[in-house]
Amino acid sequence: MEPPTLRKAGSKQEEGFGVQPSSMADLGMVPSLRRSNSSLSKTRRLHHLFSNSAKQENLSSWVPQSIKKKECVYFVESSKLSDAGKVVCECGYTRQQHLEEATRPHTLQSKDWDPKKHVQEMPTDAFGDIVFTGLGQKVGKYVRLSQDTPPSVIYHLMTQYWGLDVPNLLISVTGGAKDFNMKPRLKSVFRRGLVKVAQTTGAWIITGGSHTGVMKQVGEAVRDFTLSSSCNEGEVVTVGIATWGTVHNREGLIHPSVTSLAVPIMDEEGQGHLTCLDSNHSHFILVDDGTHGRYGVEIALRTKLEKFISEQTKERGGVAIKIPVVCVVLEGGPGTLHTIYNAITNGTPCVVMEGSGRVADVIAQVAGLPVSEITISRIQQTLSLFSQEMFETLSESRIVEWTKKIQDIVRKRQLLTIFREGKDGQEDMDVAILQALLKASRSHDYFGHENWDHQLKLAVAWNRVDIARSEIFSDERQWKPSELHPVMMAALISNKPEFVKLFLENGVRLKELVTWDTLLYLYQHLDPSCLFHSKLQKVLAEEPERPACGPTAPRVQMHHVAQVLRELLGDFTQPLYPRPRTGDRPRLLLPVPNIKLNMQGVSLRSLYKRSSGHVGFTMDPVRDLLIWAIIQNRRELAEIIWAQSQDCIVAALACSKILKELSKEEEDTDSLEEMLALADEYEHRAVGVFTECYRKDEERAQKLLTRVSEAWGKTTCLQLALEAKDMKFVSHGGIQAFLTKVWWGQLCVDNGLWRVILCMLAFPLLYTNLISFRERKLQARRGLLRVRAFFNAPVVIFHLNVLSYFVFLCLFAYVLMVDFRPTPSWCEYLIYVWLFSLVCEELRQLFYDPDEFGLTKVAFLYFSDFWNKLDIGAILLFIAGLTCRLIPGLLYSGRVILSLDFIMFCLRLMHIFTISKTLGPKIIIVKRMMKDVFFFLFLLAVWVVSFGVAKQAILIHNESRVDWIFRGVVYQSYLTIFGQMPAYIDGVNFSLEQCSPNGTDPYKPKCPESDAVRHEPAFPEWLTVTLLCLYLLFTNILLLNLLIAMFNYTFQQVQEHTDQIWKFQRHDLIEEYHSRPPAPPPFILLSHLHLVIKRVVLKIPAKRHKQLKSKLEKNEESALLSWETYLKDNYLQNQQCQHKQRPERQIQDIGNRVNTVVDLLERESLKRSGSMEQRLASLEAQVAQTSRALHWIMTALRDSGFGSEEGVPTLAPQKASEGQDHELDSRQKADAVGDTHHVNARHLLYPDSHVTRFPVPNEKVPWDTEFLIYDPPFYTDDRKDKGLVDPVGNALEALAGISYNAVDGPIDRRSFHGLYAVQEALPLNPMGRTGLRGRGSLGWFGPNHTLQPVITRWRRNQDGAICRKSIKKMLEVLVVKHPLSESWALPGGSREPGEMLPRKLKRVLRREFWSSFQNLLVQGTEVYKGYVDDPRNTDNAWIETVAISIHFPDQSDMDLKRLNSHLHTCDPGMSVQWQVVDKRIPLYANHKTILQKVAALFGAFY
Repeated sequence: MEPPTLRKAGSKQEEGFGVQPSSMADLGMVPSLRRSNSSLSKTRRLHHLFSNSAKQENLSSWVPQSIKKKECVYFVESSKLSDAGKVVCECGYTRQQHLEEATRPHTLQSKDWDPKKHVQEMPTDAFGDIVFTGLGQKVGKYVRLSQDTPPSVIYHLMTQYWGLDVPNLLISVTGGAKDFNMKPRLKSVFRRGLVKVAQTTGAWIITGGSHTGVMKQVGEAVRDFTLSSSCNEGEVVTVGIATWGTVHNREGLIHPSVTSLAVPIMDEEGQGHLTCLDSNHSHFILVDDGTHGRYGVEIALRTKLEKFISEQTKERGGVAIKIPVVCVVLEGGPGTLHTIYNAITNGTPCVVMEGSGRVADVIAQVAGLPVSEITISRIQQTLSLFSQEMFETLSESRIVEWTKKIQDIVRKRQLLTIFREGKDGQEDMDVAILQALLKASRSHDYFGHENWDHQLKLAVAWNRVDIARSEIFSDERQWKPSELHPVMMAALISNKPEFVKLFLENGVRLKELVTWDTLLYLYQHLDPSCLFHSKLQKVLAEEPERPACGPTAPRVQMHHVAQVLRELLGDFTQPLYPRPRTGDRPRLLLPVPNIKLNMQGVSLRSLYKRSSGHVGFTMDPVRDLLIWAIIQNRRELAEIIWAQSQDCIVAALACSKILKELSKEEEDTDSLEEMLALADEYEHRAVGVFTECYRKDEERAQKLLTRVSEAWGKTTCLQLALEAKDMKFVSHGGIQAFLTKVWWGQLCVDNGLWRVILCMLAFPLLYTNLISFRERKLQARRGLLRVRAFFNAPVVIFHLNVLSYFVFLCLFAYVLMVDFRPTPSWCEYLIYVWLFSLVCEELRQLFYDPDEFGLTKVAFLYFSDFWNKLDIGAILLFIAGLTCRLIPGLLYSGRVILSLDFIMFCLRLMHIFTISKTLGPKIIIVKRMMKDVFFFLFLLAVWVVSFGVAKQAILIHNESRVDWIFRGVVYQSYLTIFGQMPAYIDGVNFSLEQCSPNGTDPYKPKCPESDAVRHEPAFPEWLTVTLLCLYLLFTNILLLNLLIAMFNYTFQQVQEHTDQIWKFQRHDLIEEYHSRPPAPPPFILLSHLHLVIKRVVLKIPAKRHKQLKSKLEKNEESALLSWETYLKDNYLQNQQCQHKQRPERQIQDIGNRVNTVVDLLERESLKRSGSMEQRLASLEAQVAQTSRALHWIMTALRDSGFGSEEGVPTLAPQKASEGQDHELDSRQKADAVGDTHHVNARHLLYPDSHVTRFPVPNEKVPWDTEFLIYDPPFYTDDRKDKGLVDPVGNALEALAGISYNAVDGPIDRRSFHGLYAVQEALPLNPMGRTGLRGRGSLGWFGPNHTLQPVITRWRRNQDGAICRKSIKKMLEVLVVKHPLSESWALPGGSREPGEMLPRKLKRVLRREFWSSFQNLLVQGTEVYKGYVDDPRNTDNAWIETVAISIHFPDQSDMDLKRLNSHLHTCDPGMSVQWQVVDKRIPLYANHKTILQKVAALFGAFY
């Protein structure tokens, strides 16, 4: 009970109430490359706080304005007392729980309590956050609202303010509201399956929300999942819709302050007839009708909400689907049966769990029987078997109602799924639920292939590729690749790699899928958190604004994407997407907001339609999709797309490069490690594929290295690997063999180095066979070609330059030490010439641009090399020294500078030795250790300076000479580390002769603090000695050992990869000498002169040698790529085999097989036990009937008679047999035996009214069958056209003037089925009872005659030929559709008295064609005449029709042309069109039967 203070304060709302929304994450989306720098994180936090605060304020004001509760405003005393014995109102609340104005005297108080008058709406007082105490508590949401609240308002609250994602599926769980027992295994299967289907598909689960019955089972299932799952698996949304007046302890949900949390108390023992909310639900909708203790208030609102949600459309990845709904049934009573019946009637599929008890078991027991065998007696028998207690409480009329409802439920088998655990191949509950939805979708009528498309969209939205494989991609349906394009795009955008793989397996070709428009659409809708998106926005921000290109032109274009990609791949590549020239129209032909990849807006197929001359497809669609996936770090998706690529090695290296570049800007450690790991994986793939190629054919594999890839910016494999620093790839044996081949030029690689050096010194030896060449013509000839080939080899050029450089250093040292005169000697002049040749060579390297990168890029690449910087520094220092040397006064300074410069030239030797396999790795280690030294020097400087300053300050007083201060602070402190102790540190060697007392002697240090009288040191020796000991301890022992440890770590680290690093850096030296002129300095000046004439005078452009970059012919390139693709497939197959052979994989497979065997054994035992139960039940029935037969025989014999035939009992048929499935057998019977009575005319709810028919089971339909309790209501619609209809009501006076079985004035009351009976002045339906008396919404008592013209023509293709399917010709039929109808219909119906044409037909034909059409009707063929099973039929009024076929066999028929020209619709919402005749055509049910007869008449396909 609620205290009055709380209920009065409930209408007051305070500011500041907030609901923290959950994150709105897109479906099936995996984490992209996210920017995690501090500024972005702060921005997001601030944005979240501001948005959350704004949402709190909006919610606190929006909820009271939009959502109301209900309060009883008039106290009317009830005759019943409360559980506590208090006087209560008719609403169930006590006087104290009413508002003050409700208890005041009022004129209406003495009248009967009327909820419409005595209950009023007012702002709700209970909403916000709710938390239950206990294990794993979570904050949920709840709201109290009126039962009249529009579903749209509730849906807006859930999606906008509660932050729930729009569901992909709605699971409505219904069943027993009281606790019931389930078998442990069945309970486990239900819990596991329900949560799995909700978690994998992104579904909402809707229940009653209380802590009893089926709701408790659902809550415990969610609880188990929450406790066992990880935090990133997502939350299962469980919405409980309960009645506010039945919630126990609901006072705690009413907030005097809207900012506080509601903490309800779980008190199951003291709840009485009320219920507690289930603590495992995440959201609660508490429906209020102003009463207390009345159950079922929420049912109507729950039905409306579920229907509203099912009508909503969710668009994700360009695919739009209406949210499907499925009803899951466990146990239950009469209310559950009513819920199932309503669900089936509304087209909602139901999954009934056999074995859960009561109603569920009753339906499961008879679901496989033909409807004709589901009789009242069988339902009685089944009820008594499964729920004796419930059976005893049901009256005869309720049994009849149950029978009728169960018959209607079973009749729509396509919407009913019985889950029998372990039987019929049913294993998991989640699969059964999704299969039920697909089965229901498959049963719906669609035009063309829309049915299959819809099923596939559902599977994609649910992200259940297993369902798609088993249910959709079967032999029953053959998919065209173009039909899969929309869902393929949805799978790409939603990051569902398994579906992408499935579609590729079923024929989708990426080259046909990816166009300029779709690719641009993908990039324009990147996730804003993607790192590539931020880089793209920077490019757009830097681009100057241009004149308007049109208001709909998208800002992001592919050349912007190409600009960002070039930054990632490197400037050595060409743009992947060209910038459009001035005057070119934008690539995107359609406005971005209208791009829909199916159903809504523009279809994906329209994106591929191009005008003449427009190239719609990109150069390499696989490349484009691979890049799009890689930049978003979609690992699995990129793996699938890469497997489709043809130029796979380049693609893998490009992915590695892109990921490594993106990782440089990623500051989040986890994301950075993921990117680098993925980059290493693609490098490993490139190595693997190249290994396969190299094993197969070394020469073709080396061609792959230097082949120019047009698709990847005119770059090569080798160039990409070098830029990406893929050392594993470059150090591959095949690539090293290629580099060695380039290094030796046209010489054989097996030539000894001593032979090369010998021929360098004595080149006439080349005319002998001392040196061997690769080419036979060079080996055979002895002319100048051999000399040219020898001296053009990089190995020869290198050794000539090394020899030249050693001569240069020797000459330089000789001049510095021996021959440095005021006037330069000839040796010094030779050095000048030599250096000038070096300068010319450096300039040639600086301006050498064979790839046309541009001067800026070439200069950047040149100065990025350390050795080039060293060369420039040495040359500049030489020029400075030479300048000083030529000035007489600075001769000595010039010699000093040149001496220092000599050191730099000597250091240049280290670069030369990098080619050595022995010295090269050591030089790399030295370079790495130099970096360690710089870090060490910082630590050392701290100790040196601190000790030096302290020592100097203690020993020396006011030293003013800077040079001696530096010596005392830095120099002496540094030398102390190496054992040279300061002279006066301890005063032992103190002598005034060795120092200057006043510091005036420039060659002596200043004397330390001393006693002038005793000539002894006065400084504290103990302190200086202590400082010295500490200093030596930290520097000599700690820091130096730290340096050794750092060197050791660097050595070990580099030593592991030193071979890879050396092989990688070896390429630079090989490429340098490969492009270097053959003559060494200073003779290289001749080569430079030749080069200047060639470039400047003759203007011949530079060309890279084809050994490092070659462009192949198209045929050769195509063959090479095909060969590469073949070996890539071999590599992938080998990888799969190796993966399967791994021990951990084999152990996992063995475990899975063991689990499968255990499951099969358990299911087999369950199946046997179930079969045994069925056989025992059948045996019991046989024994019972046998006993009754024996009793009858004994009675007959005792009475000396044989009895009557009516009393002879019939033996029950065998229900089950060994090895035969019960449901399968019954389904076969159902197929053989159909309904013999009208069905639509017995629907319980009469159309367009609130009238409910009396339930009439099949067996009670005939009038001659006794049905004593039959008492149908009387209903006649008060039609507006009263002058054209029979009288309203059942008064005999008004009906006495009607003449039945005759022509009654303008109305023909004769039936096509002969004379019909008339009882109490009302005619009786010749087909039997319908459950409703009167004429309903029909115009006349008795038969209401209609005309159905079936207008057909042959379906023809573009060439005019008749289309065929399954050999048969195909028809097209003219159909119409009303604005309020979901189905199409034939253009016929009722006619005005005396008229020949139906009213509906007149609405689609122009008046001038009416007479001509009447002639066509006369000439037509009658295909049917008789009764129509229509939902509007009653016991006293029914529809009979005549169907006339009007067929146009010739497309040039004048009547057909006139018909098409006179078709029009006077109603704007009405549609008329020609449609292909097919059994799946969404046509009115009765009309499909007529259409089938017409197809059979012409032998056409149906």
